[in-house]
Amino acid sequence: MKRGFIAAERVALVEIFEMDYFLKSARLGFRGWTEADLPLAEALWGDPKVARFIGGPFSPEMVRTRLQKEIAYMQASSVQYWPIFLLEGDQHVGCAGLRPYRLEERIYELGYHLRPAFWGQGLAQEASRALIDFAFNTLGAQALFAGHHPENEASRRVLLKMGFVYTHDEPYGAAGEMHLSYLLHKP
Repeated sequence: MKRGFIAAERVALVEIFEMDYFLKSARLGFRGWTEADLPLAEALWGDPKVARFIGGPFSPEMVRTRLQKEIAYMQASSVQYWPIFLLEGDQHVGCAGLRPYRLEERIYELGYHLRPAFWGQGLAQEASRALIDFAFNTLGAQALFAGHHPENEASRRVLLKMGFVYTHDEPYGAAGEMHLSYLLHKP
């Protein structure tokens, strides 16, 4: 199969993502980013605690650019790091999702960024579990890639619990800082 989805598949997936929550777990709802979500994006990626391991701190303009990139990912490849919310009260938790990684091999990148108030509650693991199921059973992924900053021990633990296996170190972001990289193959 060629890179990405054929046009009809892409349109069908984009329509799914325009619903309030296209994907749910026990506590979380996933939906697509919009330009109106800039305040949520600023609260997430503008937070130095969140941005510390992903190339930040980010200025307001950098956050705006990052939001626009997420929206563009959705338009181009029907995936993004979707904003996630608690189903109980619709409180914004952060984002979790997929990005194109090696689509010619049907490999997507899985990632999540949570606001500090939601750390340590098992939400990254819950979001990851929902995304793994979605990637393999809806998108037809053959494998998932994930990476993390070497000092981000919490992300390492989540990836290992999800069954990811360390494979190599890989440069990340504009600075090219080396991040630990993992793969999870379709069962």
